[in-house]
Amino acid sequence: MIFFVILQLMTSESDLAQATDLTQKLYGRTVTKISTLPSHVDQNFLMVDKEDTKYILKIINSEDSKNDTLLELQTLALSFVHQNGIPAQKASPNIAGQLMSMEEIDCGRGAQTFCMRLLNYMPGKTIAESELTMQDLYHVGRTAATLNKTLVVSPNLDVLQREDYIWCLDNVAVMEGNLSVLDGDPIQEVVEAVIGQFKSCVVPVLSFTGVIHRDLNEGNIVVTPVDSGRHEVSGILDFALIMNGCCVFEVAITMAYMMLDKPSRVDAVGAVLAGWESLMLLSEDERNSLFLLALGRLCQSLVNGLNQAKINPDHKYLLTTARGRIPLILNLWERGKQEVERKWFSVASPFSVN
Repeated sequence: MIFFVILQLMTSESDLAQATDLTQKLYGRTVTKISTLPSHVDQNFLMVDKEDTKYILKIINSEDSKNDTLLELQTLALSFVHQNGIPAQKASPNIAGQLMSMEEIDCGRGAQTFCMRLLNYMPGKTIAESELTMQDLYHVGRTAATLNKTLVVSPNLDVLQREDYIWCLDNVAVMEGNLSVLDGDPIQEVVEAVIGQFKSCVVPVLSFTGVIHRDLNEGNIVVTPVDSGRHEVSGILDFALIMNGCCVFEVAITMAYMMLDKPSRVDAVGAVLAGWESLMLLSEDERNSLFLLALGRLCQSLVNGLNQAKINPDHKYLLTTARGRIPLILNLWERGKQEVERKWFSVASPFSVN
C-alpha cells in the first residue's frame, strides 16, 4: 500500500501551497500558478513562475524513491539523450546544484522520503490528444529507434535488470497471479490465452538486447504541428521505466499505445514499424512476436492497472485508463495474429528511409 501513498498527497489548497513552498525552498523559484497533471503512481505539477516560465515538478512515489541509484541513472539518462538531440525533458539543478532532491514529506501516514525533480515544460500536445497522419506515425517509430540507439548501457547494469518488476514485458506471465481483478469478465479468457501463447511462442525466442525506455505511450510522447496537417515529435517524457530488455519490446509497446482509443490507427501503426525499421531492422523472430508483444503490453496495462486501482480505489484515473484497454484487446484478438500482422507489414512496406 505504501507504493500508492504519493497519489493521495497534495490535492488540497494547503497541499498545493506545500508544493509551491518546496519549489521556492529547493529551487529558488517563485511560483505564481500551480495545477496537477495526471499520473499513475507519481505526482506531477505544472508550475508557472513570476517570469511566466513553465516547469514540471515531479515527486516520485515513496517506493521508487528508495532506490536512489536507479533514480540517479534515470536523471543522467535524461541529460544524456537531451545532449544527443533527443527531445527529452531535462532536470534543473536545485540551489545546491543537484539534479534531484530527496525530501521528507508527511502525507498523513508519517514522514516518508520522496525524490523530487524540476523538469522543463515541453509545449505541444500528447499523442492521445492529437490526430496523426501516417507520416507522423512513421516518425514516431523512427524517433523511438533513435532513442533506443542513443541509450547506452550503464556501468550499473544490475540496477537496470529489474526482473521482478510488473511492467517488464518479460513478465507477462506474472499477471496470472492477479487475474482475479477481472472478476469473471469475459476478457479474462482472452488474457489467459494471450499469457499462454506468450509463454510458448515469445519467451523461448527473445533475449536481452539493449537498454530501452519501455513506456512510449500515448501520454509520454508530445507532438507539435508543422505543415499540411503533419506533426513532429517535440518531446519524450517519463524515463521511470528505463531498463534492460529486448529492443523489439520498444517498438511493440509503442505500437500498442498508439492504437489506444484510436480505431483508425489499429492498422496504421504499421507506419510506426516502418519508422523503426528505417534505423533498426527486426529479425524474423522479432517480427513474428510483434502481435503477442503488443497484446501482452495491453493486457499488462489492463490487469496491473485494475490491481493498482483496487489497492487505491480513490484513484479513478487508474480504473478509467485500465478499462479503456478492453476494446482494443478484443479487436486485436478477434482479428487474429495472421490478419493483424499482414496488415501491419503491408502498411510498413511502402515507406522508405527519409
